[in-house]
Amino acid sequence: MTDPEFDFRGPEVAAAQAGDWRAESPIGLVVLRYAEAQELLRDPRLRQSGENYLAMNGVIDGPLYDWYLPMIINQDGEDHRRLRGLVSKAFTLRMVNNLRPGVRAAAERLADRLAAAGAWDFVEEYADRLPLAVMSELLGIPAEDHEIFRRRSTDIGLVFSLAHGGDIRARVETAVTELHAYVDGLMADKRAHPGSDLVSALVAMEPDDEHLSLAELRNFIVALVFAAHDATLRQLAHAMVAFAEHPEQWTVLARRPQLLDKAVEEVMRWAPTTTTVHRFATADFDFRSVRLTAGTAVTVAVVPAQRDPAVFRDGHRFDITAPREAPLLQFGAGPHHCLGAVLARAELGEALRALTARFGPPVVTDRITWRPPMGISGPAVLPLRFDPRR
Repeated sequence: MTDPEFDFRGPEVAAAQAGDWRAESPIGLVVLRYAEAQELLRDPRLRQSGENYLAMNGVIDGPLYDWYLPMIINQDGEDHRRLRGLVSKAFTLRMVNNLRPGVRAAAERLADRLAAAGAWDFVEEYADRLPLAVMSELLGIPAEDHEIFRRRSTDIGLVFSLAHGGDIRARVETAVTELHAYVDGLMADKRAHPGSDLVSALVAMEPDDEHLSLAELRNFIVALVFAAHDATLRQLAHAMVAFAEHPEQWTVLARRPQLLDKAVEEVMRWAPTTTTVHRFATADFDFRSVRLTAGTAVTVAVVPAQRDPAVFRDGHRFDITAPREAPLLQFGAGPHHCLGAVLARAELGEALRALTARFGPPVVTDRITWRPPMGISGPAVLPLRFDPRR
């Protein structure tokens, strides 16, 4: 799994899943089947443990350590409930719904730009630009500051790919340092000149015994940067690869736009941008006749789990019309379920709406360059064209 060329969709992974719910790897126990993954993600004897994750990858200090350890996803119990409860007051469904017209307008505007072009890198020309525009509206980031986010939110998202080595740690640390400095200035500006954006809402919270400290608020905003930008752009690119490999499904969606919500779920089930979810045992216990000792690393392999034929009928087939009842794993489970899941679905849905209304199925025109397979993965470069509507 630590090989940069590893593919979770490969036949050896499917064969391993058919043989057992688990496998051994250089990073510990890997969960391959859906039922066991869902149960373990909800098991209170397992926790995120940012400290264990970083130590496993040789990070014991520095800017990456100082940012990642206090992140909300690494908190449990009362600390997690306090942070999530306070953030949820501002990050509401109403705010997402208020963003929806802007998401649709941006998706359509970018689709219009593509109509006059030939073949291009879909990541650069569309997938990167849509969530950047949405994130800028969400956080109140002025257009002249887009470039720092275009460069650094992509790098900070590599925090979940540390096991691949190379220059990944250095890139993440540079991104953390630059984004911390920027967010400090952004918060100060929003306190002085509040707007209708999320940062203004967060810094304007009435102080009380449980209020967010400035350090906690900065940490959350920096984490939101890659969740709202990098993870979403990779999912948009994944969607185009899936439809390029299954053009008949694109045609179905164009003819039956009422399937849009199901298409969004199927894209994320079939090609999740979050390929691995990490947990660590906090105590010794037995699970499915396997002894897990305290500190054991458990990694959910989201791709094979979300194709598990025991849960998803014809799970190894991409089909936007198929009934799929089981919830997705890539957004986590239980108290750590991703706050931004609704916004991610909205962006993917509006992009598919705009593109299927204008174009025929996407066609890959050259070699795809991929991000590392673990963590937030997806195309880094996606040469693409759209065939005319027939």
